[in-house]
Amino acid sequence: MKASVIIPTKNPGEQFKAVLRALIEQHTPWKFEVLVIDSGSTDGTVELLENTPEVRVHKIPPSEFGHGRTRNLAISLTTGEFVAVITHDALPANKHWLSELVAAVEQSDNVAGAFGRHLAYEHDGPFMERDLRLHFDGFMAWPEVMTIEDAERYQNDEGYRQLLHYFSDNNACLRRSVWEKTPYPDVDFAEDQLWAKQVVEAGYGKAYANKAVVFHSHTYGFVNLFRRSFDEARALQRLFGYRLCPSLVHMLGQSFRTVAADAKYYFAAKLPVSEIIWLLRAPLRNTAKQIGYYMGQRYERLPQFMVERISIDMSLQRK
Repeated sequence: MKASVIIPTKNPGEQFKAVLRALIEQHTPWKFEVLVIDSGSTDGTVELLENTPEVRVHKIPPSEFGHGRTRNLAISLTTGEFVAVITHDALPANKHWLSELVAAVEQSDNVAGAFGRHLAYEHDGPFMERDLRLHFDGFMAWPEVMTIEDAERYQNDEGYRQLLHYFSDNNACLRRSVWEKTPYPDVDFAEDQLWAKQVVEAGYGKAYANKAVVFHSHTYGFVNLFRRSFDEARALQRLFGYRLCPSLVHMLGQSFRTVAADAKYYFAAKLPVSEIIWLLRAPLRNTAKQIGYYMGQRYERLPQFMVERISIDMSLQRK
């Protein structure tokens, strides 16, 4: 089998039907398989999958789910030389998504994996569209296959390390032979970036597949945005030593700067009045995000019960 696609699911809702359809309708010059690993859906997802002959479904109890662990299990149940990894809310933007991902990994035997571009869903607003576009545009300035070219810079430059560690298994492809040597780590967050760190430090390259595009974005409420940001900063501090919010001054300054940038973009882009709600929400959204970063980086100073209460990932693991 040339390629496999794996998707973890739990109560993905109606949107998943479109994702499933887009996967089944992919155009490739070779055969591929689709495996969905479900951890306790109660919204009809399992029944949908069991009545979709083009896919296989494997069910696990919710208590057994882990971001790295579950993906490793799913990959082990497939046979493709290349394994595309996607989430239940990531919608392939065209019928060539899978072939573009595989081609990005296949271009060199040294490429361990590739990740593709994300587009914002229209309902997530203009600032999300801008942020994702600029984020992925940034990779266009670097070689299509990235390796550690400067070992000294890698050791001393946190930004350079972040560039080389970035990987998103919302839209990615792994080479099975590399995964067999270096499976996903069993962690509760950032399993994809930690995997990328391990493979680039082992001498492999990672590729950016600009034409392998999915729609994938979230607009959280203020509380959940704070909680998501807490989890992100906590994980990146714990796993990589990254400091997303090094001080209270930085938190306040970054909150102000991001609000100002949103306002500037709104007027410079001449966005319609109907979009002003996003500008009105910007101060609370940006502040909630920065407070989450500030507290998440300092999670070790907080009582354990508070960490468990704030963390979305830890609360999901208890369900």
